[in-house]
Amino acid sequence: MSETEQSQPTVDVQLGESQLTLLGTAHVSRVSAEAVRGLLASGEYDAVAVELCPSRYNAILNPDLLARMDLFQVLREGKAYTVIASLALGAYQQRMAEQFGIEPGADMRAAVQTAQDMGLPVLLIDREVGVTLKRIYRNVPWWKRFSLFGGLLASVVSRETVSEEEIERLKEGDILETTFSQFADQAKDLYEPLISERDRYMAARLRDELATTAHGRVLAVVGAGHLQGLTQHVQDKEVSPADTIAELDRLPPPSRWPKTIPWIIVALIVTGFAIGFSRNPDLGWQLVLDWVLINGVLASLGALIAMGHPITVISAFIAAPITSLNPTIGAGMVTAAVEAFVRKPRVSDFSALRSATTHLKGWWQNRVTRILLVFLFSTLGSAAGTYIAGFRIFERLAG
Repeated sequence: MSETEQSQPTVDVQLGESQLTLLGTAHVSRVSAEAVRGLLASGEYDAVAVELCPSRYNAILNPDLLARMDLFQVLREGKAYTVIASLALGAYQQRMAEQFGIEPGADMRAAVQTAQDMGLPVLLIDREVGVTLKRIYRNVPWWKRFSLFGGLLASVVSRETVSEEEIERLKEGDILETTFSQFADQAKDLYEPLISERDRYMAARLRDELATTAHGRVLAVVGAGHLQGLTQHVQDKEVSPADTIAELDRLPPPSRWPKTIPWIIVALIVTGFAIGFSRNPDLGWQLVLDWVLINGVLASLGALIAMGHPITVISAFIAAPITSLNPTIGAGMVTAAVEAFVRKPRVSDFSALRSATTHLKGWWQNRVTRILLVFLFSTLGSAAGTYIAGFRIFERLAG
């Protein structure tokens, strides 16, 4: 074993007929990437397991995957926020690459490419990133979710050099962990789904894979921060791997109140209109006018901030007062669809997504990300308009 390989922490575990070597790596280290290549090149391993899920694995094999994104499907299925978060994570990743001169995840890329060159099977042991993000979202109290999402977006526009503390975290965890671990006050809420659950999940995947497939020696490449937990859980024979995987893949049921509150607000607004018209038709029409103007103007302002097309801004003014009374569809869905129709994204816009999102101006210049911004800001504007107009209506009724 070379000096480079010896510098990386390893743990050997016997699982049935298979010999498992857990290699702890730093995801922004050339040394780690070289160690992975060196160990696999030794010819001692029959397979390699990597801390990747299918979607992240596909992103390595198909770096232009974003260029084939169906934007209308993303909006229709309510995945706009997920795409915005993914692009923000990618932008933060690119920021790391620019500072360190090496793209985060080089160790995983080295493992996948070397295994393919040698004809070795690649075992994907990490949980799907979308499931992890959703479990993080559900685990964080609702009042902290806005600051979490806002902090993630703020990390995109920041041009500050990465701190020594962040560098140390990068040496132990992946880009997902490093980005979210910036929010110290939320660390306890994030630790369970982000790290502890993934330790258990990867251990279960390894045990399940090695129990069903004949691999003599397997090299598992994981972030050094997972090494201790993974070593512990992979030797726990009392827990069924299949049960653990099923449990950790399951999404917690959503709270009922986020779906109930919009309907309650609609009922209150409609009741306010009814009371107004019952007192005086002029008062009733004044309440309706307040609702239309406040809701429409703030949604339009959101579309304007996103630099939406003039037709998009007008559509925001028209749509917001109507969609705010129908929680099944948001103003952002309408404005994003209009923006996408008026300014159809070009192939070059999809291809340039990764580079465009690394700086603030690029989010507004790229047609794809501008559509996402139109969705985001007009949604926020309409939401603010709903509450402000609601208070205004009941203020007039109480006056």
